[in-house]
Amino acid sequence: MASLIDANRASWPQIEAAIADGLYAVLPVGALEQHGAHLPLTTDTVLASGVARGLAEGIGALLLPPIAYGDAWTAEGWAGTLSLSPETLRATVTDIGRGLQRMGVKGLITLNGHFGNREPIALAARTLSELGFPVFHLDYPQLETFAAEICESAPAGPGFYHADEVESSMMLALAPATVAMDKAAPEYPDFPETFGLEPMKLSAFNRSGVFGDPRPATAEKGERLIAGIVAECVRLVGVWKAKQ
Repeated sequence: MASLIDANRASWPQIEAAIADGLYAVLPVGALEQHGAHLPLTTDTVLASGVARGLAEGIGALLLPPIAYGDAWTAEGWAGTLSLSPETLRATVTDIGRGLQRMGVKGLITLNGHFGNREPIALAARTLSELGFPVFHLDYPQLETFAAEICESAPAGPGFYHADEVESSMMLALAPATVAMDKAAPEYPDFPETFGLEPMKLSAFNRSGVFGDPRPATAEKGERLIAGIVAECVRLVGVWKAKQ
């Protein structure tokens, strides 16, 4: 199997040689948004980049620098959050895909770390597919299963993980110096009955920006979560590539 090529360090001749051997690219997509008082604004980008690196290592792909901004409109009620419009994010992913197609890369795998990015990425994938360029878009497959097995605290809502034990554990595994566990505090807000059925900013019913309880987080839990997610990503990419 080919080895990981990190675009942060690679030269153009290295990329050219890898393309000649058949090369896929992995693109992490994150966000700059609040994650409570104990996690940095860049949490989604750090997590997506960490999982994407594991995936790129597992399949021998080109690891691209992350898109560090996302569609974070729902978190704009807190200072520090900067959001792209869905149209801008869709266009950015599409343009990157077109560039990869032009240079002869076999396909693009996106690794998304932020819920609001899902629709723009999926629409970009559709556009690129219509142009004949294969795209496979992943979030964190089987995260809900792994969280139930590994974590002590309950999620704030089904499949809803934000600044909680899950994300805090993963950050402790990937970037421990950025985590202030002495400031970690739980919040389990009451979700409005119409949540998900209308546009709604999360600050309308949440004060701290935390959804769940981050206090039981550990680096060991984060390592196990990441390992499980990466293994499932590698498996799913194998299924996808077999159809190409």
